[in-house]
Amino acid sequence: MTITTSRHPLAAFIDRFYNGQALLPDSPDNVKEVVGILVSYGYVLEAYQENLQHIADQEFLTIFPFFKYFNNGVSSSQLFKHFAHDRINFEYAEYCMKVMLWHGGGKLEEYVESDDFRQLIELAIQAKIKGNPVNQLLHRLFPEFLPEQVRQMVYYNALGQFWQVMYALFLDLGKAYDHGQITTIPDVVGFIKAGLVAAAGNPIVYAVKIGGESYDILPRSANLTFLMDVAVPYVEAVFFRGTPFLGTVSYNAQAGEIPLEQSAFAYGALYADPLPIGGSGIPPTLLMQDMRHYLPDYLHEMYQNTKRQESDLLVKICQSFQKSMYCVTSAAILGLAPHDLKTNNPQEQANNLAYFESWMDRFLTSQLRNIQG
Repeated sequence: MTITTSRHPLAAFIDRFYNGQALLPDSPDNVKEVVGILVSYGYVLEAYQENLQHIADQEFLTIFPFFKYFNNGVSSSQLFKHFAHDRINFEYAEYCMKVMLWHGGGKLEEYVESDDFRQLIELAIQAKIKGNPVNQLLHRLFPEFLPEQVRQMVYYNALGQFWQVMYALFLDLGKAYDHGQITTIPDVVGFIKAGLVAAAGNPIVYAVKIGGESYDILPRSANLTFLMDVAVPYVEAVFFRGTPFLGTVSYNAQAGEIPLEQSAFAYGALYADPLPIGGSGIPPTLLMQDMRHYLPDYLHEMYQNTKRQESDLLVKICQSFQKSMYCVTSAAILGLAPHDLKTNNPQEQANNLAYFESWMDRFLTSQLRNIQG
């Protein structure tokens, strides 16, 4: 069985995988654009993951975490910058965390909903509310409230651990490009795939210190790992499903503009129209605003040489970012393929083809065709 037997409308993109290519066409401009935006994204992710892990560690079960975006560095100058929006928009990192928490998926969701998890975190909850009669009463009256807050802390921490790997990977990609080691889109995809595979088995663990003692929240015995338990649910939640953006669709149930089932959501980065970027209620606007501070000179010059120059900078950044996410998705698809693409076993060939076609089903309404120019 060969790839040419596929009659899928997007079979040409399956052919690309078998020919060593990616979802994004290979060209010098695409390479420059993708690498440049991923370098910028890497610097932003470094800040995002630091804040997420700060919140998970230092704001654990803080009911009103007023200074959660300050990483323990509250000062008058920082407050001024914060309220003047001269800062990194950590709200976008929280948006991604909440999308992951809401959509769930994988062993991470299974574990945080398990009895083992509930029994384990009760020790940390009791230690945290010891000597606090208000929170003790709250826990008795609403026994699900604090455990749900702990589940949220888990996703703060897990996403922080995921981005800790990814930001270093993207910055290393930029260095490889600067040294002439990355010259094609397949090089980019291969570099990212290798990084994902290398980190695949990294354990995802999480503990908090309360009163000088350490309390496990995600113990090593839960057997949670980087790729399958965090990276894959992240791609599913943020790249594919996402959430409907305020102002772009009606939340009125009678209008029927939002699918009834979460599994039918298609608002992720691979589907989003870049043009609304900058509008009210569009969370990725925050990310684009952050990335504009870290654009490499070669990418900034590329934008300057367009007709509108910087008048639509956030839209340009979003378009580049979307291209880069198709490269990351290509790496993930290839890395999770059930069998070697060069296999001669007919059943394995059939399994691979079915695997790729299932992915193509999800790209039918995406922006895949629009990034081919």
